[in-house]
Amino acid sequence: MTAMFSVAATELRLAARNRWILLATLVLALFSLALAFLGAGPSGVLKADPLLPTAAALATLTVYLVPLIALLLTYDTVAGEVERGTLALVLATPVRRGELLVAKAAAHVVVVAVAVVVGFGVAAAAMVAVHGATPAGLAAWGRLVGTAILLGAVFVGAGTAISATARQTGTAAALAIGVWLVVVVLYDLALLGGLIAAGDGVFARSVFPWLVLANPGDAFRLYNLAGLGGDVPVAGLDGLAATMPFPPAAALATLALWGAAALGLAFDAFRRITP
Repeated sequence: MTAMFSVAATELRLAARNRWILLATLVLALFSLALAFLGAGPSGVLKADPLLPTAAALATLTVYLVPLIALLLTYDTVAGEVERGTLALVLATPVRRGELLVAKAAAHVVVVAVAVVVGFGVAAAAMVAVHGATPAGLAAWGRLVGTAILLGAVFVGAGTAISATARQTGTAAALAIGVWLVVVVLYDLALLGGLIAAGDGVFARSVFPWLVLANPGDAFRLYNLAGLGGDVPVAGLDGLAATMPFPPAAALATLALWGAAALGLAFDAFRRITP
């Protein structure tokens, strides 16, 4: 445990020195503040807590920003050590490969968590100070923050797996951006295209819901939008996701399974590396 804490502390110091914590926090804080005060207008018409429409808007924005931050944070976590030749030195210390990988991933999850809590917390505090809050709004914000950290952990695992598989930082960076584009952007476009082409048939009723649930980003949105109930109207894929006939726990299970699978792939790839 002492060796793992030392590795994790080193990773946190590197993240702080490279300004990753500051940059990630600023990005999330600025975007959440912009959405908070731009999205607070409709709440007067809806007679809803302003935190509710803001949580719905941030649920969509988080799907794009948090995975990208996590992947950019971790794409060189193993590949960089291999290229710099420091992996052999690290493995010569009394720390096992599995412990090293877990410590690195845990440190990066902490970075994402700090960015999410502080970034979203600033926006929440500003909105509560200006508009006040209700228990429902605070609960929605709490769900958003907790599941955003879980989503970040999934992509920390994915970035670590990519880094251990590619073993070169350039290749790992390209793969990380490719994974983000496919999972976060192109997947939903393909689903919408398939839904439009298939119409109201078997695909829409039996296949589409499972495909939405299978994607970690959509599962995150599904959980948060389902928690809002009918308090905030949503449209497009978000509106369809909010009516999916799945319990919220199924969305959390999807995130947990993706996180475990990504970490398992990272372990397998890291085990094959010969420093």
